[in-house]
Amino acid sequence: MADKLIITFDEYNKIVEKLAIEIHKKYKPTVLVGIMRGAAPILDILSRILKLPTAYIVIQSYSGEGMEDKQGQLMFAREISSLAESKDYNKVLLVDDLSDTGLTLNKSIEWLKNYGPTKDYINEVKTACLWKKKSSTFEPDFCPIRLDTDPWIVQPTEHYEELSIEDIIKKN
Repeated sequence: MADKLIITFDEYNKIVEKLAIEIHKKYKPTVLVGIMRGAAPILDILSRILKLPTAYIVIQSYSGEGMEDKQGQLMFAREISSLAESKDYNKVLLVDDLSDTGLTLNKSIEWLKNYGPTKDYINEVKTACLWKKKSSTFEPDFCPIRLDTDPWIVQPTEHYEELSIEDIIKKN
């Protein structure tokens, strides 16, 4: 198993703020499209800072016990979830939590550019994530942390995956 990089909520928020600053200085997207689940908290914060509409692509890739170092097959939902208007898709910023192998981001760009309801409105797609792992072959347009190793990144909400609702009830 890879080394772990444990991120606190404070660290996480600071990294998202650095990403927002980097985007604000270099790009003016018209919509934020997040890759679920990893991008959910990032998109929430970025949309509030940058005052932009959001959309979500639901993709499942990692699954099962012992999958920390492996990427499963990608499965895309049929539709984007969004209240953004078609015209908002002119300059898309595709957001994920990290660039691990690069496969998810590459396949998501391809899927987004071919997605029927919005494909004719997309003139540009740029990408953003919080971390880029050393072995990733994908180069995000915006990324505040470029790692020189390939750790398992333990994000602030990840511990909930190991808790049951019964555990939480007992704790509270």
